[in-house]
Amino acid sequence: MAIPTYDKLFRPVLELATRQHINRNSATEVMITEFKLTPEEIAHRLASGGSSIRNRTGWAMTFLTKAGLIAKVAPKTYAATESGRAFLQRHSGPIREADLRAIPGYKEAWEAGSAKRRERQASQTDKGQTEEEATSTPHEIISRQIEAIHADVRGRLLETVVNQTPEFFEQLVLDVLVAMGYGGSREDAAHHLGRSGDEGIDGRINQDALGLDQVLVQAKKYRPDRVIDRKEVQAFIGSLAGQGVTKGVFITTSSYQPSAREFIQRGSTTKIVLVDGEMLIDLMIRHGIGVHVAQKFEIHEIDQNYFEEAE
Repeated sequence: MAIPTYDKLFRPVLELATRQHINRNSATEVMITEFKLTPEEIAHRLASGGSSIRNRTGWAMTFLTKAGLIAKVAPKTYAATESGRAFLQRHSGPIREADLRAIPGYKEAWEAGSAKRRERQASQTDKGQTEEEATSTPHEIISRQIEAIHADVRGRLLETVVNQTPEFFEQLVLDVLVAMGYGGSREDAAHHLGRSGDEGIDGRINQDALGLDQVLVQAKKYRPDRVIDRKEVQAFIGSLAGQGVTKGVFITTSSYQPSAREFIQRGSTTKIVLVDGEMLIDLMIRHGIGVHVAQKFEIHEIDQNYFEEAE
C-alpha cells in the first residue's frame, strides 16, 4: 500500500482523536499500523529530510485543527472537539478537503492575523473560489500553497513563543534586536538587557557600538487575547522619561488597542515603537530567529534573450 496522502488521513486521524489524546508522533505510529506501511514506506523521506508519513500526518492534524474538529488540550497534544465528534456522526465515508472548506470559519482560520486577506476572502463567493481554483495556473497554485504553509508556520511559531518561559522570551527579544543591528553583539546586549529592573523597564540596549544612544525595552509575553491598552504604553513612556532616555521599544506577543497606538502618534520628543505579535513573528522569520529554511524550490523560465538573433 502506498503512503496515504494527507487528505486520506483526515478520517482515521479524527477517529483516533475521539479515542485518545494524540500528538504528531503518536498519530504517525497509528497511521503506519492502520495503513500497513512497509519498512521502505516508513523510511521514505522528503527532499528536506523529514519523514513523509509524519509530514502528511502532521498536515492532516493541521487541517483538522483549522476546521475546529480537533483542538489542543496540552502542549503538542490534541483531542477531538464536540464539533469533530458530531462531524463524524453525520459524515460517513472519506473526509475530503472540500468537506473541511464547507465548515464555517475554516477559511478564516487559515487567514488569522491578516485582516487584508480575510477581507479579500470574505468578498469572494464559494462559487467564485471554486472557479478560481479550477482555472489557476501552476504558478498560482504554488503561490497559494506556499501562503498556506507560511500561515501555518506563523501560527505555530507564535504559539510556541507564548508557551516559553519569561526568561526565554527575554533572550528571544534580545536575539531579535541583535539580529536587527542593535546592541553590537549578543554578549554586549546581554549585559544591558534584563538587568536594569527599575520602573518596569525590562532592559536597555545600545543603538550604537559606543553606547552613546540607548533604547529602553519593555517585553510582555501575553496570550493573543490579552490586548495592551493605553495605560501600559503611557506608563512605559513615563519610565523612559524617568531614565532620561528618549527612545523605546515595546514588544508583545499579543496586540495593542487603537488608543495605545494613537497615543504614541501625538508628537513627542519620546519616540516609541510598538511591536505586536504579528510584527514580532515577521522579524523572527526575516532574521532567522527560531526558524530555518526547510526546503527550497527553483522555478526556471526560458531566457528569450539567449535565443534572439544578434542584431
